[in-house]
Amino acid sequence: MARTLIRPGGRSERIQVAVHKAVKELISEMPAENLTIALVAARAEVPPSTIYRRWLTLDQLLVDVANERFLPDAIPPDTGSFRGDLEVWIEQTVDDLSSAPMRAVLGERLINRKISEVAAGYVYMNFCYLTDRCAARGEPVPSADRLVDMVFAPLIYRIFFANQTITKTYQLELIEQVISSPLLTRPLSDQLSLDGYALFENDPQ
Repeated sequence: MARTLIRPGGRSERIQVAVHKAVKELISEMPAENLTIALVAARAEVPPSTIYRRWLTLDQLLVDVANERFLPDAIPPDTGSFRGDLEVWIEQTVDDLSSAPMRAVLGERLINRKISEVAAGYVYMNFCYLTDRCAARGEPVPSADRLVDMVFAPLIYRIFFANQTITKTYQLELIEQVISSPLLTRPLSDQLSLDGYALFENDPQ
């Protein structure tokens, strides 16, 4: 039976908790009309682009905070090409991983095997969305496992272990390296796939 991907979730929970907390703290310290996205981002220790991407406007953020609503992780937008989709995905992921809340999450995942395995499924599923789009467009279909190895792994290593800032130039170089690799569309040979960590809507419960 064909399996239907569910929307990846969980990756951004800590970020949203930090942003909501920052809004509440700032409102208690100043008139609400003085509140800005920049102030919220600085207090939550996340890039402003992360807030704009998730809530679009300050007003929408304030509504969600008032109602304690949390957004699921966004599916990467369809840019019309694999290269474009991958560029947006990397840019958004770098923003999230570079924030203080996500650094805390990464630390927790390193010492909790179960949480780290669930996280592995989220990333794999994100790449499945991109590969499904490639198939629908008639583009060569990348292996989601290869994308984890070629794209996500170096980001984690440089951000978390080396404490480096990921430049836009490096992001574009990663994309060129991925697209030009003869292994991109080739499934893994004797290494286990991460498919087993992903959850699907019609999987048996």
